[in-house]
Amino acid sequence: MDEKGQENIYSIPANYTDSGKILGGLLSVRNVIEAILLVALLAFAEIKLLPLEDTARIVVMVVTLLPLGIVCLIGIDGDSLLQYFGYIVHFLFRRRKLHFQEKRI
Repeated sequence: MDEKGQENIYSIPANYTDSGKILGGLLSVRNVIEAILLVALLAFAEIKLLPLEDTARIVVMVVTLLPLGIVCLIGIDGDSLLQYFGYIVHFLFRRRKLHFQEKRI
C-alpha cells in the first residue's frame, strides 16, 4: 500500500474547549460566582427587610431567588448576566438619535 496517499484524520472531542468550566462544561466559573453573589445579596435583603412570617418569607424567597439563580447560571446569549446588563447600559448611553428630513416635492 502507498503510505503517501493516506491522510491522518484526528477527531476533536466535543469537550475540547471546556477548560475553565464547571460540571463538565455546563457552567462557566464567572456565571457561578455571579449567581452566588447576586442570590446571596438578594437573600440577605429579603431576610432583613421582609416583614413576613417564616413560611411566607420562604415562599417569597423561592419565587424570587430560584429564577434569578437559574438565569445567572445559564447567562444570556453566551454572556454572564452582568455583562449583558453592561451591554444594555452601554447602548442606552451611547445610542444615536437619527433625524430624517422629509423631502418635499
